[in-house]
Amino acid sequence: MIRPEEAPRPLTVTELAKEIQRELRPLTAVLLKGEVTGVKRSAAGIFNFTIQDGFSKIEAVLFADNARRVTTLPEDGQVFVFRGRIDFYNKTGRLSFNVDQIEFDDVGKLRARLEELKRRLEAEGAFDPKRKRPLPFLPRAVALLTSPTGAVIHDLQETIWERYPNMGVVVYPVQVQGNAAPGSISRALRRCNAEGLADVLIIARGGGSFEEMFAFNNEVIARAILASRLPVVTALGHTSDRTVADMVADAECRTPTEAGARVVPKKADLLAQLRERARRLDREQSLRVEREAERLRARRERLVQALPALLRSRTERLARARAEVARLSPVQQVARRAESLRERGRRLEAVAFARVDRGVNLLASRRASERLDRALAARFASAERGLEHRRERLIALSPDSVLARGYSITQDADSGAVVTTATAVKSGGRVRISLASGRLGARVDEVEP
Repeated sequence: MIRPEEAPRPLTVTELAKEIQRELRPLTAVLLKGEVTGVKRSAAGIFNFTIQDGFSKIEAVLFADNARRVTTLPEDGQVFVFRGRIDFYNKTGRLSFNVDQIEFDDVGKLRARLEELKRRLEAEGAFDPKRKRPLPFLPRAVALLTSPTGAVIHDLQETIWERYPNMGVVVYPVQVQGNAAPGSISRALRRCNAEGLADVLIIARGGGSFEEMFAFNNEVIARAILASRLPVVTALGHTSDRTVADMVADAECRTPTEAGARVVPKKADLLAQLRERARRLDREQSLRVEREAERLRARRERLVQALPALLRSRTERLARARAEVARLSPVQQVARRAESLRERGRRLEAVAFARVDRGVNLLASRRASERLDRALAARFASAERGLEHRRERLIALSPDSVLARGYSITQDADSGAVVTTATAVKSGGRVRISLASGRLGARVDEVEP
C-alpha cells in the first residue's frame, strides 16, 4: 500500500529568522573595507550609515558605547576598514553590520589633512616660540589632564610628590583617545583656566600609534591650548611623530616623568639654595657692618681731632661778639662820653686859669675874677647837668635796663648774630636767650613769620 508523502511543515517567520542568525554566527568578527555614505547621528549618540564599494552596499550601525571608544568617527566620502559583526534584526528583517572599531584605510590622506592644518596654524604664528608662555618657577599647584586610570597619572603624581612632597595636584579626568578626546580635553582646559586652582597644566597619555594619537592632531585641541591663560605642557609618550598639540604647547616632554620634573623643582635643591644664599647674605651683612663700623671710627677720630680747633674758633668768635656787644653797650658809651667831657673840662679849666691869670695881670681887679669864677661855675654846672641827663637817658636805653623790664635778647647759637625776625631761625635750630639775670639755651620748635 502506497502512503502519500507527508508535506513539509512550513517555518514560521521567527524560526526562519533564528536559522538566518544561526547561519550568520560565524561572521561575528569581520573586517570590512568600504566608503561611508549617508551618515546620521541620533540624539542618543548612535551612528547609522551605509558602507559601499561601488557594486554593493550594506547598512551599518555604530552604537554610542563603541563610538566613544573608536579612534575616529565615520565621515561621508571617507574610506575606512571596519571591524564588526553581521546581525539580522527579526523585527525589520534587515541585515546590518554592527561596527565596534574603525581604522583609516589611507594613512596618507590622513597625513595630508594633518599637514594642511599645520600650515594654517604656522601661518597664524601658533608655533612661534615668542608666543609661548614661560613656566612658573614654583607653581602653587599642577593640573593634570589625563585618563583617571592607568600608569600615566600614577607616574605623574609620583614624580611630582617625590620632587616636592607638599605640591598641590588637581586632576581633570579626560578621554585621551578617540573622537570624543578633543572635546573632552578642550572642555577640561577651559574649566582649569576658569577655576584657577593651578598655575600650570600637563596634558598626558601613554603614547600610541599614529592613528591612536590622531586625536591630538585635532584643531579643537590646538585652539584650546592657544586660548589657555595658563601655560600648557604636553607629555604624550614616546612617539616619532610630534602632534599639533605638542607644537602649540608652551613646553613639550616625551614622558610623564619628564613633564613632572619640568614643571616642579626639587624642594631639597631649593632649600639647599636658600641655605647657601642665607650664608652669603650673612657674610655680606657682616662685611657691611664691619665697613660701616670702620667708617664710623674714622669719622669719630676726625671729629676728635677737629674738636679742639672748632672749640678755639667758637671761643674766639664768642670773645669777639662779647667785645662788640661791650663796645656797643650804652653804659660804655656813657663812660666814654663822660671821660671825654672830663677831658674837655680839664682843658677848659686850664684855659680858664690861663685867662684868669691874664685877667688878673691885665685888669688886676678882684671883681673881674669873681665874675669869671661865677661864669665858669655856671658853665661847669650846666655841662654837669647836661652830662647827667644824657647819662640817665643812655642808661634807660641800655640792654641791661631793657632786660630788667622783662625783655630779652635772642642770638643764633652758632653764628652769635642777634635774631630780629622769626624767619632768621629755622625750625629745629638752636638759640641763646639773654635775660636780666643769666642766659637760656633753647631749640626752636615752631616758626611763625
